[in-house]
Amino acid sequence: MKHDDQNNYMAQALAEAKNAAKRGEIPVGVIIVDSTTGKIIASKGNATEAENDPSAHAEILVLRSACAIKGTPRLPECDLYVTLEPCPMCASAISFARIRRIYFGAYDPKGGGIEHGAKIFSHTTCHHRPEVYGGIREQECAKLLKDFFKDKR
Repeated sequence: MKHDDQNNYMAQALAEAKNAAKRGEIPVGVIIVDSTTGKIIASKGNATEAENDPSAHAEILVLRSACAIKGTPRLPECDLYVTLEPCPMCASAISFARIRRIYFGAYDPKGGGIEHGAKIFSHTTCHHRPEVYGGIREQECAKLLKDFFKDKR
């Protein structure tokens, strides 16, 4: 995949994150791309506050949407772009969905579940390990989160 494609897809995820921030949600945005066509299947931002649902992370919502659109519980030919390293809950769901590749922006030393914390994909009990690429537009993704929380304090 070309570097420009990664940047363009992450720009779409960033747009979802910015929309989430406008709604008062933690600014995390996600898109799922069909790797065979390059088309975006689904895009979502966090909605835990709006839905009063602690599981309404952007990754969970976008997986539900993409699976409904594709008519299948697994997405082995799909790639996921997210602005923040997924938490353990989302990393597990991504594994269950059999996502092909994950591209994420900012690293999350406190709550991440891939490169930090639980490191879900490194466990022997993990049935599917997607390829993982971190740090895509990292500074821009991190700044969005820092600015959001700075404004909350």
